[in-house]
Amino acid sequence: MEKYWARFDKKDWSKIAKIGKVAAKLFHEKGYIETSIDDIAGSVKMTKGGIYYYFGSKNEILFFVLDHYLDFFLGNLEQELKEIGDPFSKIQFIISRHIDLYNKNLSEGKVLLHEIHCLLPEYFRVIAKKEKKYYTMAAEVLSDYFGKHIPRDQLKVITFCLFGMCNWIYAWYDPRGPVTPERLAKIIYGIFSVGVRQFDEFKKRVT
Repeated sequence: MEKYWARFDKKDWSKIAKIGKVAAKLFHEKGYIETSIDDIAGSVKMTKGGIYYYFGSKNEILFFVLDHYLDFFLGNLEQELKEIGDPFSKIQFIISRHIDLYNKNLSEGKVLLHEIHCLLPEYFRVIAKKEKKYYTMAAEVLSDYFGKHIPRDQLKVITFCLFGMCNWIYAWYDPRGPVTPERLAKIIYGIFSVGVRQFDEFKKRVT
């Protein structure tokens, strides 16, 4: 898909990005199934033909939204983590970065959680691969903390608990409220880090 979109110039890319942003908002508010190309075209003030010039189908738009959202998360994360010393500082960085990107792309984040199953298989595989890469980087940081001796099933549970704390804030959190995203990230880190330390002590007692 990247090869297909590579044929467009910078001006076209601004339109593609706008279509993706508007579509993400509609997919979030109405649902992917309920959103039509007409809805997207009307909201972006383009003709249906204009939308189809950039995208072959509504499913391709969904893929574009999720693919680029995950690209934001992957970014230079691998290199950034290498420049951080201890595992807990890395965990804090992952949480802070995740909350910041999530709050700046709320519609895309919600669409990933609720509409990914609507992707065609070939698109789904691409997104699942990127999700796995992000999960693996977080799991490796946690594995380093536990000295790489933690069973894989326990590591999986802990990693997804971390993602759950970060992702499901959309159900209740208002970034315009009294708790800033920065403060929220610190609270989540505090709760998670204390829990991990207690789990580590518990694990040592029972093994």
